[in-house]
Amino acid sequence: MASKKDNNILAALIGVCCLGILILVIIGSLLPDSTDTEENITFNVDENETTPPANNSEQNTYETSGYCYHVVDGDTIDVEGVGRIRLVGVNTPERGQPGYQEAKDFVEEMCLGKTVYLDIDDAENYDKYGRVLAVVYVDGMNLNRELLRRGYAEIMYIPPSEFDPYTWI
Repeated sequence: MASKKDNNILAALIGVCCLGILILVIIGSLLPDSTDTEENITFNVDENETTPPANNSEQNTYETSGYCYHVVDGDTIDVEGVGRIRLVGVNTPERGQPGYQEAKDFVEEMCLGKTVYLDIDDAENYDKYGRVLAVVYVDGMNLNRELLRRGYAEIMYIPPSEFDPYTWI
């Protein structure tokens, strides 16, 4: 027959085990599932907005679209329902560099408060900061190309990419 001291030790041991199991369950629920890899993430596609606007002479297919609610700088925007978008193939000046404000102002004028259409890079969906890599179309215009043509951006080609920004100039 077990003593009261033995029963207390056994109860404490069972309590510690239960607490350990509870901690493991909580930690496990916070970890991503094995299916939550970049390769398995899909973008919401609105079938009504996947064809180019009528005034776009190119025949592109857009993976998604959304409302641009914030312009970070000349090559990064925030799109509702999609997240932070990095304009692929271009690089604009950083804060404090000459041309920064002009590039940002142009992107704000073109995108802010509008629906933008995104052709997401099929070869590389995300950059190292987790931003979606895409060509942005607004009012039928390839914004990435227009930044280059107007001198607000330079080409920044980082393979792999389905897009060749050298064909935009």
